[in-house]
Amino acid sequence: MRKIKHIAIFGGAEAADGSILYQEVFNVAQTLAEHDYTIVNGGGPGVMLAATQGAESVGGKTLSVTFDPKNAPGFEGRYVKNQTDKEIKTHNYIERMFTLMEQSDCYVIFNGGTGTISEFGTAWCLARLYYGHHKPFILYGNFWHDVIAAFYKNMMMRANDDKVFEITNSPEEVLRAINLFNKEREEVKLKYPKSKVDKKYTR
Repeated sequence: MRKIKHIAIFGGAEAADGSILYQEVFNVAQTLAEHDYTIVNGGGPGVMLAATQGAESVGGKTLSVTFDPKNAPGFEGRYVKNQTDKEIKTHNYIERMFTLMEQSDCYVIFNGGTGTISEFGTAWCLARLYYGHHKPFILYGNFWHDVIAAFYKNMMMRANDDKVFEITNSPEEVLRAINLFNKEREEVKLKYPKSKVDKKYTR
């Protein structure tokens, strides 16, 4: 399992500049960039733009994965102000989402809409499928406690489905979670020897 180097930021495109959410994303991306993590996002506005700006405010590295939604009017698409060091262009939303997953070693998921829900669900599913060599994720904000509790109350959840993520509420807690994930990787490696697993979505 490789150490975490690239971190994807997921969250709502509607997050307004100056909002609490926007500032939280900016601060987290800034802190991660200060610790030499590359920030990956979908190249759009809102949370994605805040992630790029936070990283670039301290000279950090950024990568965006985009697509031009000509036939998807409900999707915001690439945002001209979100200029990253490198851009990977894809052909549709599904390819974009899975490329974001592939290009990152860990995901930080903020508040958002249906797109964020799809990214959250996919990250959780992949982590469960490839447990032991999974890419972990971080849920940012205390509201996630209620979201996860609702899943456990109403859905058919396994007892250890919550072992692949951490819930955090500050940039410092995000860093601690990443350090924990990196520390756990050696223990997990010994317990779950790597076999023929999909390298795109494992580490």
